[in-house]
Amino acid sequence: MSVVAIIPARGGSKGVLGKNLRRVGGIPLIVRAVDAARSSRLVDRVVVTTDDPRIAAAARSAGAEVVDRPTWLSGDQASSESALLHALDHLNGDPDVLVFIQATSPFVNASEFDEAIERVRSGWEDVVFSAKETYAFLWQLSDVGATGVNHVATVRQRRQDREPHYQETGAFYVMRTAGFREAGFRFFGRVGVTVVDERTAIEVDSQDELEVANALAPLLDPNLDGRAITVDAVVTDFDGVHTDDRVHVGADGSEFVTTSRADGMGVQLLREAGIPVLILSTETNPVVSARAAKLRVEVLQGITDKAVALEAWADIKGIELERIAYLGNDVNDLGCMELVGWPIAVPGADPEVIAAARVVLETPGGYGAVRELAGRVLQPKRSNVEKEWEEPWLYPSVRTR
Repeated sequence: MSVVAIIPARGGSKGVLGKNLRRVGGIPLIVRAVDAARSSRLVDRVVVTTDDPRIAAAARSAGAEVVDRPTWLSGDQASSESALLHALDHLNGDPDVLVFIQATSPFVNASEFDEAIERVRSGWEDVVFSAKETYAFLWQLSDVGATGVNHVATVRQRRQDREPHYQETGAFYVMRTAGFREAGFRFFGRVGVTVVDERTAIEVDSQDELEVANALAPLLDPNLDGRAITVDAVVTDFDGVHTDDRVHVGADGSEFVTTSRADGMGVQLLREAGIPVLILSTETNPVVSARAAKLRVEVLQGITDKAVALEAWADIKGIELERIAYLGNDVNDLGCMELVGWPIAVPGADPEVIAAARVVLETPGGYGAVRELAGRVLQPKRSNVEKEWEEPWLYPSVRTR
């Protein structure tokens, strides 16, 4: 039976501006949703329906097909069902099973909706949705005061004596496509629930929820491939990345820094693999020029706005920002990290930089951080034969967010 995952992601949002492109654990919400769908063992196609060209570009870069959503389906009043039906009409034939995934749920687990798909494919249920178990006493307010919804206020049963209720998480809904077509709504026929971990049940609809999701990301990210970084270019800061962020100053004002020969080898390997490397520095310093010349890489110095400079460089090179890794350590790197597909931090970086990073390396700046990054970038370039015998312990010093 054919299975298609559809992810509606419009550009407008009142609660969080540009919500579907906001990052959790350094990864845009729309990319997280596509990654989850593509990691499924049962989903045949992943489709994003959007009215926003930026979301469309990010979705395509992540490996999804894109259906352009018309303006009349992009406002606040347009239902998710209308977007799903519009997308289905552009697929050249309905799948047997439809998986509706919401990008605002950053911690979707493919194994959980694979379970839901199996239950729908078996014919036992027509719809299965994600929910968390709750024993909460719910109340509603009215003109006469608060009244119990799921309990009698005068009877306070112990948790072990009560039956649980189930609260939708909004992460996913799996359904028979034919039944959805007929009903025009996501709930029909026999409805079932997939109970998900309460810790993953957060839905991002406010700035506070976005901050909570970022705090949870290091603990809850799905087990995606943590070894390979698939990019077409590497851009780095200098101080604190190629160096340990210290400087030796002579009596005459001359400056000296310490760099790693391991980084030199990493850059050489990147160049030999045809991957452009750029050093981007706010300061203008002969030391930076000398090191870039030694490494035989491009350097841009005295940059007031590093993000603007990075965009211009990527445009000249014809490289998509989503296909760039940026390695930084301080707050003036945040603009660049927000732009690229792979924002990366060195250990000991500013807390805001750590929070924005998709990957936090464990080799400090000045001690081989660039070499570690180069190893991760070059891994996908290796032959399939090499990948068959390669084991995770070859890269023990890398932690992926």
